[in-house]
Amino acid sequence: MTVLVRDLRSDDPADVAAFAQVRHLAVPFILWTPEAVVHRLVHTHPDARSRSLVAEEDGEVIGTAQLGLAHDSPEPGQAYLNVYVHPERFRRGAGGLLVRTAEEHLTGEGARKLYSWVLDGPAHLAFAERHGYERRRASHFLRLDLANAALPPLGALPPGVELRTAADYADDPRPVFELDAATVADEPSDVAVEFTDYEAWLAETWRHPLLDRELTTVVVVDGRPAAFSVAHTDGTRYATAMTGTVRARRGRGLAKLAKTASLRRARAAGYTEALTGNGPMLAVNKWLGYEICATEVRHVRELG
Repeated sequence: MTVLVRDLRSDDPADVAAFAQVRHLAVPFILWTPEAVVHRLVHTHPDARSRSLVAEEDGEVIGTAQLGLAHDSPEPGQAYLNVYVHPERFRRGAGGLLVRTAEEHLTGEGARKLYSWVLDGPAHLAFAERHGYERRRASHFLRLDLANAALPPLGALPPGVELRTAADYADDPRPVFELDAATVADEPSDVAVEFTDYEAWLAETWRHPLLDRELTTVVVVDGRPAAFSVAHTDGTRYATAMTGTVRARRGRGLAKLAKTASLRRARAAGYTEALTGNGPMLAVNKWLGYEICATEVRHVRELG
């Protein structure tokens, strides 16, 4: 049996569906839909030099990779590479071939440091080590039984504070962009990010097919957005994509308020399961009742 690596065919619904299915089987705690896969492929900024690859064995897609440059980072030469293989198709050579193909592409585009998320399991960690990747920090996936969770009441809002949704900004999303840019710039991360391209943000984030504007909650203080919790949904599951507060308004519980309000809206809309990553919100997530369901470990490889 021969394994080959090629680019994902975004105009082939069956190919895209197979890509999304492998991702779902490998990491079921992230929302993967064919529409989201195509959106990422088509709308990622051209400066990212991104590619989506598949490993194919006898016509079956058994592995996937997403890769590109961190074009929105002030430090050049940083890149990402995330490889996931069908859990029942290990040891076919797909993962190694995907890594080699991706690294050749990224090296040719000027990458000097590659960041990758690796599932926390002996086989996955050993694979990363064999390919020259070093362990860094761990990050958890969390799940909430939303149907039965004892969500806290919202209570009376403080003076000058109101709750809105992203849908309220449909005619002019720029305030949400500015809020997103401010919170992402301060978020602890291996790769610093600066959102400066409004049009790119509209294409990549605001028009993302998973973005649920009705459930995305914005906390407004004295007329200006100060915190938000971004909701993604795939029709059956709800996931928090981002929660943050601008620096000047931190320490007032606004992020907790935004996330609680979004979760309550999601439950009212019929969602019974909520997913999220830990990030700096781990304490808040545990307070809300989330439980860790899986872990990934950040890895890095220096090139050159």
